[in-house]
Amino acid sequence: MRAAVLREYGEPLAVEDVDPPEPEPHGVVVDVEACGICRSDWHAWMGHGEWADDQAPIGQVLGHEPAGRVVAVGDEVREVATGDRVALPFNLGDGTCPHCRNGHGNVCPNGRALGFQSAAPGAFAEEVHLPWADYNAMPLPDGVSARDVAALGCRFMTAFHALAHRADLGGGDWLAVHGCGGVGLSAVHIGDALGARVVAVDVNESKLSRATELGADAVVDASEVDRVPKEIKIVSDGGAHVSVDALGVAETCRNSVFCLRRRGEHVQLGLTTDEEKGEVSLPTDRMAHMELSFHGSRGMPPTRYGELFGLMQTGDVDPGKLVSKEVVLSDVSDRLAAMTNYETEGVEVVTEFAN
Repeated sequence: MRAAVLREYGEPLAVEDVDPPEPEPHGVVVDVEACGICRSDWHAWMGHGEWADDQAPIGQVLGHEPAGRVVAVGDEVREVATGDRVALPFNLGDGTCPHCRNGHGNVCPNGRALGFQSAAPGAFAEEVHLPWADYNAMPLPDGVSARDVAALGCRFMTAFHALAHRADLGGGDWLAVHGCGGVGLSAVHIGDALGARVVAVDVNESKLSRATELGADAVVDASEVDRVPKEIKIVSDGGAHVSVDALGVAETCRNSVFCLRRRGEHVQLGLTTDEEKGEVSLPTDRMAHMELSFHGSRGMPPTRYGELFGLMQTGDVDPGKLVSKEVVLSDVSDRLAAMTNYETEGVEVVTEFAN
């Protein structure tokens, strides 16, 4: 089968023939119909993460936002059958650890990271293996396309988990979103759906325009103001109740914390680059005095996908609105390279895997 393989960090992926996967006893093989191209793929492609023992290995098949149809089933699988249409989370829990059993499979210590570890080859390929399928395979509702679920992928469900489960975002609250890439725009759209008033921050006019289309009540062009937190406090009459760093650089992380009102909550979604190497200086005294909360958030537990699928079925959220481009497998390297200087917009999805 055709797959896009990481042969050298920062260089074009090798689109080549590789052996198709065989299902482990607890796993299934999925024919990939669509797979999003995420900034986390860019981090892996660039070789980031060594400082956190999280560097994708050379020889890895990347891609972690897939949806498709099951074509082979392991002997121990009971809940998934050939022909089922499924979504695949990138944070794959084993279904047996205390975290998985308590609904937090996204932080399973025995789990695998789809597309980032050699034990979990990714979905920039015609087929992908899904381990522990009875726990991880998420059946697609009728009428929901694989393309839209690929847009849901890592970014949309990560933003949903961050706002609906990690932070206490309520109707009428002010939400600040720093960075309007795929995960940032997802947070804007979800925040609007949850009844929040949203301020979107970026330096790109077209991305801010897209944020407005997706429900932002106000936008801040960070390239045109001296102090982003001050502008957000003016717009929100005192500061955000919840703020998200959707980019992962020191400036956006600190701006996110500084823009909060008392007892506000910051959620970290963006991963750092080799500039920060996983470390950002924070105003800890201010955080203590104002009782500010700092939350990390990773993916979403497979057990909570039903909440998001329900919102998709009712039309309250529509990940497909974020899709800006459909590409073929051989285009992935160019699209990753475009992310280096933030030249992509919204969510780009691979929908053709034979080329």
